[in-house]
Amino acid sequence: MILQKVFGPSTIKIGLESENKEELFEELVDHLSKTFPAGTRFPRAEVIQALEAREAKMSTGIVKGIALPHAKVEGIACLKGVLGISRSGIDYDSLDGHPVYLVFMLLAPLGGSEFHLQALQRLALLIADKEFVQRLSTASSPEEAQAVLAEFEKNEDA
Repeated sequence: MILQKVFGPSTIKIGLESENKEELFEELVDHLSKTFPAGTRFPRAEVIQALEAREAKMSTGIVKGIALPHAKVEGIACLKGVLGISRSGIDYDSLDGHPVYLVFMLLAPLGGSEFHLQALQRLALLIADKEFVQRLSTASSPEEAQAVLAEFEKNEDA
């Protein structure tokens, strides 16, 4: 149930427009900022800086066509995420050299290692399932993508 809570319809963006990793981080972070309550400071610059610092260590484009950018950020109260789906592919500087089509961005508070690691572990299990990846890649709406995520996560819990 962790991923269903993190990636709700409002935090799923289908039809990413970015062509490279830097544009992608901006696009995903801007999408996430829209989900924060009015009057709440969203730490946009800190988020982008944390994502870039994490990427400088090693690319999070780790599986063919999939990236899992993640970071811990001051100013984030609980685990947050954005699921992005690209139809054309994004130059991500992936370990395998392939473009990225599915992006699961996770942001955790500085002290929030437990849920962050659980979410990454759950994602690792799901992205190993070719049917999950195929169905998620072809989702036509955020609601459909969230339903696919919920279905496969439920099967992992069973």
